[in-house]
Amino acid sequence: MSTSTQIHQQTDPTNNQLGQSLACSPMTDLLQQDVEDGLSEKKSIEEVLAGAELAPAQSLWTTEASGSVQLRMDELCPEQPITVHQMFTNSVQKYGKLTALASKKGNKWEKVTFSEYYHLSRMAAKGFLKLGLERFHSVAILGFNSAEWFIAAVGAVFAGGIMAGIYTTNSPDACLYVANDSRANVIVVENQKQLDKILEVKDKLPHLKAIVQYSGSLKEKLPNLYSWEEFMGLGLEVSDQELDEVICSQKANQCCVLIYTSGTTGSPKGVMLSHDNITWTAHHASRAGDMQPAEISQESLVSYLPLSHIAAQIYDLWTGIQWGEQVSFAQPDALKGSLVDTLREATPTAHMGVPRVWEKIMEKIKEGISQCGYMKRKLVTWAMSVSLEANQRLTKDEKSFLFTLADSLVLQKLRAELGFSNCVKFFSGAAPIGSETLQFFLGLNIRLYEAYGMSESSGPHFMSGPKAYQFSSCGKVVPGCQYKLVNVDGDGIGEVCFWGRNVFMGFLNMEDKTKEALDEDGWLRSGDLGRVDEDGFLYITGRIKELIITAGGENIPPLPIEDAVKQELPIISNAMLIGDKRKFLSILLTLKCTINPETTEPTDILSLEAVEFCQRLGSQSTKVSDIIGGKDKLVYQSIEEGIARVNSKATSNAQRIQKWIILGKDFSIVGGELGPTMKLRRPAVLQIYHSEIESFYRE
Repeated sequence: MSTSTQIHQQTDPTNNQLGQSLACSPMTDLLQQDVEDGLSEKKSIEEVLAGAELAPAQSLWTTEASGSVQLRMDELCPEQPITVHQMFTNSVQKYGKLTALASKKGNKWEKVTFSEYYHLSRMAAKGFLKLGLERFHSVAILGFNSAEWFIAAVGAVFAGGIMAGIYTTNSPDACLYVANDSRANVIVVENQKQLDKILEVKDKLPHLKAIVQYSGSLKEKLPNLYSWEEFMGLGLEVSDQELDEVICSQKANQCCVLIYTSGTTGSPKGVMLSHDNITWTAHHASRAGDMQPAEISQESLVSYLPLSHIAAQIYDLWTGIQWGEQVSFAQPDALKGSLVDTLREATPTAHMGVPRVWEKIMEKIKEGISQCGYMKRKLVTWAMSVSLEANQRLTKDEKSFLFTLADSLVLQKLRAELGFSNCVKFFSGAAPIGSETLQFFLGLNIRLYEAYGMSESSGPHFMSGPKAYQFSSCGKVVPGCQYKLVNVDGDGIGEVCFWGRNVFMGFLNMEDKTKEALDEDGWLRSGDLGRVDEDGFLYITGRIKELIITAGGENIPPLPIEDAVKQELPIISNAMLIGDKRKFLSILLTLKCTINPETTEPTDILSLEAVEFCQRLGSQSTKVSDIIGGKDKLVYQSIEEGIARVNSKATSNAQRIQKWIILGKDFSIVGGELGPTMKLRRPAVLQIYHSEIESFYRE
């Protein structure tokens, strides 16, 4: 590989293809006036920095919770750095009377305005101070998305603490790790189930002072355990002046949020995000995706993805405050089936899902279509084929009368059934999405706009949107940010590296890992391989750590091959390629099956789509156990033929799949094969299925 490097940025944001998003759009009235008076009068970086109240900093990174960093400010995006509190007060002035949060209690939606949200966040902050929250210690939050989750998160930041989310799927030991590493003074839990995890490990948490439960009544009164109502009442004993002194002590280049990585390759790392990381990214990344400020048109969205993950947190929580969005909370069983009901009631204008969520929606729709009568099924199939063809031509002007007819007659009704009657922006992030899924939704006249970034870049560094879209691309770099490709090969593929105000402060207490993540000039290494086309659209081709290097020395990105297998064989749910340091490639396969709605575990019963696949072959199989171990010769022959078709397109012999196996159950979060956002945990799969993998390579 060569060592060539390409550095790129959005240099003329007023003219780029992201429409109304401005690389240097103002965040204060003063800067707004600057823009109106003309660019020649715009403040220099030195003047902006001189006017900003920042903590002294000697470096672009730190690993201490109380540390501060130099900001990556440049002429591309010189806005005044602001804190989370300043962002919120700006929004209250503009959006105070608008609905901010909507929660369904029983059959009724309870709504909170931005003014009330701000007041409640202050009350929570006072409650944390009363409980003894120390500066730069954490408030850890363990529970499903709710108004209380948001209020606790904002309150923790107002009170000078650091907010740290914990995944609801975490074991007690995993909760202990996050709470201990972040020096949690307070842990906020959703219910008895989550409380039990903390009670099991609380004696190992030297900094823990109190636990707050925000949903359901307390089963028993324990020392330093508070209901939500009790907790919010504690703030009455703390004065506004005391809280304001803490708020005024906060600087934009200090830490306010910790995002813990999923720990698929070792212990989870605490990604330290500053006030500026949060406020800058909430402003810019969302506008790159064409999210509208409420003074133009209030956006509405449904919150259901884990808030401990950066994607949901930046999209739901912080961007919601920045632009005055209405956030409606799904029910805790959203991913078990109730999400569609919430979407139908809330009718969001924008919706984000991780690839696995979009795949599940696709599978559900396919099942629904297959159960329709012959004529209706034919009509839907025709409408979707017309829509797919029209959308692949990209420009709306080219869409024909036939497309308009298909959309109004069929597709609008289908989208309304999903709760998307008002939805105009659909985002996918947190993991790569397959082309089959993208094409399926184009058939519904839904473009899935991909976002690409990391926890370490405060979420998206590249964004697709209505004005910046190419099929299977992650979009263009967010205005104000830069990227470079390093070690670019002959095909123009290199490692993607990031620069911008969204780049993190460092990993908490992990100097070696921080130095690993940042190069000597402070660029963030993504670990991802990508190429950029002549129009500036990024395409991710693989991950360096996931790159399979065969015993013969050939570098093979697994994702394209895995996607090709799933596209050829609609019965396959998950596919994972094996072959690192091996003589040849093999692959683990799982079959599409139904999910137990209570436990979210995969069952032995095949999904309707999988059953239909079998029936087309003349097979009578209805269960996974009917097929595995070579029991169903028709299915095995069909899979063999599908893999042969994939192999026929391989660029070399080394990229051909030589052996495969169907596993007894599908991958899942509870099984450990998928992470909290349903991303494949490759190291975990290698461990779990070690014996099956070794059987491929026995002489």
